[in-house]
Amino acid sequence: MINTMTKNQLFRLARPLFKLLVKHPKYILVPLAIGALWLMYELFVARPNMSYMGLPKVESGIATQGWSHVLRNEAYLLEYSESLANPLWVTYKVTDQHFKSGKRPSGFKADWRSIAGIHHKSYTHSGYDRGHMAPNYIIASRYGKSAQHETFLMTNITPQKPKLNQKSWQRLEELVANDFSKWNGDFWVVTGPIFSNTPKTIKGTKVAIPKAFYKILIKPSTPERPAKALAFIFPQNANPRASLMQFVTTIDEVEKQTGIDFFSDLEDEFEESLESGKTPEAWRLGEVANRPSRY
Repeated sequence: MINTMTKNQLFRLARPLFKLLVKHPKYILVPLAIGALWLMYELFVARPNMSYMGLPKVESGIATQGWSHVLRNEAYLLEYSESLANPLWVTYKVTDQHFKSGKRPSGFKADWRSIAGIHHKSYTHSGYDRGHMAPNYIIASRYGKSAQHETFLMTNITPQKPKLNQKSWQRLEELVANDFSKWNGDFWVVTGPIFSNTPKTIKGTKVAIPKAFYKILIKPSTPERPAKALAFIFPQNANPRASLMQFVTTIDEVEKQTGIDFFSDLEDEFEESLESGKTPEAWRLGEVANRPSRY
């Protein structure tokens, strides 16, 4: 909180600035122009470069209720729902590994850009893990320490049951980081929670508890081969020992359950074909689907 002395200092600093703007109102145009340029950069350069074929569009369902906004971090982009106190979608690019994964931060941090006020202790004794959507290891090993620390912002976190977070979900994230990366080169991931129409919340907070989680992998087309995709839905009570093949679904099904339109900039005919199919064999999922979890 700003103390009295600090407030007085701020008033003394602001007074001459206010007088200057009253005397020369044209100076107001400078910050307005800077703000407009920043917004144009965000909308037309920065955000499109961090998402494949357009930002996901929240179109229907509970995700449309209340206010949500896009937040850009060093290595991942997300849309955060202030009413659900959850990310709706998180997207990042998996590239070749360039860094050694650093030590995990000791705790999670509230994100100053959010008004929901969710912090580390919001999940304490809830029975749910603080589930990363942009994963610690993938971001750390591809983008470095500062990017890794941003994965511990609470706007990147959603409630996951421990057996899901530490078993099936961890198994898939490890495959994405290692096997799929080795076999496929660069590709994109979009991931997030799925909610019922009336989700329960963590006691004493506004944090909505998802019923399931989705993850979509998409490899852009090259001159040699067309784009390919792989989608999953994991319920909170997913069998920790089940083959990952059991959770394979279509992008169409993810869109139906989330109310989010993905990859809208693709040509309609190709988008329809890509989003309606299941092609785990194109990702060699069968070779690693039964690998046990690390924990």
